[in-house]
Amino acid sequence: MRILITGAAGFIGAATSAALLDRGDEVVGVDNLNDYYSVSLKQARLARLNGRKGFAFSQIDIADTKALDSAARGEFDAIIHLAAQAGVRYSIENPFAYEHSNLQGHLSVLELARRRKIAHLVYASSSSVYGANEKTPFAESDRTDAPVSFYGATKKANEAMSCAYARLYSTPTTGLRFFTVYGPWGRPDMAYLIFTEKMLKGEAIDIFNEGRMGRDFTYIDDIVAGVLAALAHPPGPSDNFHRVYNLGNDKPEELMRLVSLLETELGIEAKKNFIGMQKGDVERTWADISKARTDLGYDPKTSLAEGIEATIAWRKGLKTPLY
Repeated sequence: MRILITGAAGFIGAATSAALLDRGDEVVGVDNLNDYYSVSLKQARLARLNGRKGFAFSQIDIADTKALDSAARGEFDAIIHLAAQAGVRYSIENPFAYEHSNLQGHLSVLELARRRKIAHLVYASSSSVYGANEKTPFAESDRTDAPVSFYGATKKANEAMSCAYARLYSTPTTGLRFFTVYGPWGRPDMAYLIFTEKMLKGEAIDIFNEGRMGRDFTYIDDIVAGVLAALAHPPGPSDNFHRVYNLGNDKPEELMRLVSLLETELGIEAKKNFIGMQKGDVERTWADISKARTDLGYDPKTSLAEGIEATIAWRKGLKTPLY
């Protein structure tokens, strides 16, 4: 297969690109390499892909429709759209970055898929669409009309936009609601790596909501397996050519357990600063993955302890701090 991947220098994008290359697919990757977090980390991910047979890369902004069309030369069997402005808290500080990348950028990709008559578009959504939903575990059939962050609102908009395009143009389109993805080569704005860097520097870590937080942490390898499984199962007319799946671990973990595992792997007792709830956050996430299990054969296997062990082993191998 020949596949276009947006956000190819990102955490999930680079890992998905590597998995596709491993199985012999051809990957055309695009990314704008913005400076929301360390550009050198994004370049390091790309360095592991550049030079591999079947991989090509262009640095472009996906919201620039002409640049995207030019980078996406030739025919494609599918698009995996993972590019987005990430981060719940940053969306409070800079909402226009999310309007540009997550709304304009997503529309640009939908238009590309329509014009090229792509056989399957798989795109990244987020557990953030569940917003203020208090029912757990979160199921795809739950209401998602009460976002608590602008980031979550843009991801909900992505789903609505994709559903409309799928109905209008019969383009098979699958949205994936990712739940707290972590692992080696991860985003340094995520709690597990923020905590790691601060602990290594002897600095105190901020524990939001006095530690009463839970997350459905999902290891990167399990997420990639879910993306590839979704890619292999395009929706048809009976679904109006659009489906949405949760990709999580179906096992929420307390935030303090994450801290304890980091302390064990680093051999450092964290200095803890317990503070209130952060604006835009939710207290708990938990994915009901029964639909993905049934339809896609999705079966996450990595425990939080195993994933943190692998992540800290990777971090200890780095020559420089993540930030």
